[in-house]
Amino acid sequence: MSVAPSARGGCGAAKAARRHQAGRAGGGRRRAAVVLLLLALAYAAGLLMFVLGGGGSVDGGGHAGVTVASLRRRRALAPSPPPPGSVYRSHIVFKRLWPDIRDDAASASTATSASVSTSSPWRRSMLMTSRYPNSGELWMPCVKRRLIPSDLPTSNGYLIVEANGGLNQQRLSICDAVAVASLLNATLVIPIFHLNSVWRDPSKFSDIFDEDRFIGTLRQHVRVVKELPKDVLLRFNHNISSIPNMRTKAYSSPDHYVQKVLPKLMELGVVRIAPFSNRLAQSVPSNIQALRCLVNYEALRFAEPIRVLADEMVVRMMKRSSLAGGKYVSVHLRFEEDMVAFSCCTYDGGRKEKIEMENARERSWRGKFHRPGRVINPEANRRDGKCPLTPLEVGMMLRGMGFDNTTFLYVASGKIYNAAKYMAPLGQMFPLLQTKDTLALSEELAKFEGYSSRLAALDYTVCVQSEVFVTTQGGNFPHFLMGHRRYLLGGNAKTIKPDKRKLVLSFDDPNIRWSRFKHHMLEILHHSDIRGIAFRKPNDSIYTFPMPDCMCQQDGI
Repeated sequence: MSVAPSARGGCGAAKAARRHQAGRAGGGRRRAAVVLLLLALAYAAGLLMFVLGGGGSVDGGGHAGVTVASLRRRRALAPSPPPPGSVYRSHIVFKRLWPDIRDDAASASTATSASVSTSSPWRRSMLMTSRYPNSGELWMPCVKRRLIPSDLPTSNGYLIVEANGGLNQQRLSICDAVAVASLLNATLVIPIFHLNSVWRDPSKFSDIFDEDRFIGTLRQHVRVVKELPKDVLLRFNHNISSIPNMRTKAYSSPDHYVQKVLPKLMELGVVRIAPFSNRLAQSVPSNIQALRCLVNYEALRFAEPIRVLADEMVVRMMKRSSLAGGKYVSVHLRFEEDMVAFSCCTYDGGRKEKIEMENARERSWRGKFHRPGRVINPEANRRDGKCPLTPLEVGMMLRGMGFDNTTFLYVASGKIYNAAKYMAPLGQMFPLLQTKDTLALSEELAKFEGYSSRLAALDYTVCVQSEVFVTTQGGNFPHFLMGHRRYLLGGNAKTIKPDKRKLVLSFDDPNIRWSRFKHHMLEILHHSDIRGIAFRKPNDSIYTFPMPDCMCQQDGI
């Protein structure tokens, strides 16, 4: 029997079949692997596109996809953080730093009690050396020596001016009015005070200043009368508004008055200039500058009711600060509602604050901030140092500069906006804080209530006598006060005038450490100090810089 060939054939066929089936299975696996690889690559590419683009878009067929245009739109819509110093975060910084501020004061107190000296390190470094160093030569007032009394020529007529604004803007107008009267050889009528829509003070000249002293001090330099003679008034139907108003541009030169105003004065015998604020140039002949000085520092004295209470407040402040040798720090705080509103800055009051500020702007300035082309940018205002410092910011700044909680602080201000909220941290940092409301009895202040200029005069007097003066916002009050303190204290009275553009950078960093914050504040203090002793430049105000026009250097003193 021959069975072997058939058996071998069957076995071979089976092997061939198995090889064919294995080949088919292997090909399928390879194709599946390729498909999986392609799917993986497609997924990875799609994921990469999604991550780079920040999302996807849907094409016209309803399929998800990413386009270059969508990527650009996403980048454009993504908000960028504002530059440093743009946002008010001082309350957050204070909350984080308060434990360090408190502990810093406790450390200073411990060091003081362990010291042989009875004076704290702060008092030695901040108050006892509060005046600027000088070369050993003292500047003293000498304006009376520079003005030579003489018989006045026949007057060319009467000059009437209308002083507007608050206390020190009125003061500026009075000083310049005397200077212009001298230029015109005119008789000055006691200036009329305009009722300002912001200050709302109906006070007259005699309510704020001593009229008799004013007239008497100027007797040998400029004629001054309390009112226009009746015969002159009769010519204008007893109506001052009928007297021609010689409208004058701000900072007009002496030549303007001689060439434009004097001819009309000599023709009519009387002229009126209203409004009269900043209506005379800063640079004028030396004899006119000296006259300005005489008016500001000698002729203008507060009326007796103001002067008596103000002097008593100074005495009380010195008694309360007797542990510091009667020395105290004064701060001019400008955080009244009208100032906050006018600045167009935003703080941490949210929608309520926004509504209150908008109402205040409309109430006092009636649409001024909504005129076409007017752009309000609170963030830029803050970065540029134009925002009023809050009481909290003032307190943090002073503590960083080295004034501890034993500092006797006098705060000069009007009615602080949202005082319960903003004044509390300042009192927390300076528990010995005083104001006119704490120095004077309520019955003593009652006769001044409703008269902002008279209340400002009380603040002015207490600040003049302080060892250190801190100004936190521009304006006539600090400018006149700095000049007055220089005039009285040999030219080197200490004033802290911080660079707020640098200050807001530290207030905008919630993660700043107390040691770093103090370092920044001391840098700002140093920068303020090197500008302390200053001489008037051609376009500077003589009311801020009385040297050298109003003062002389005394050798050997």
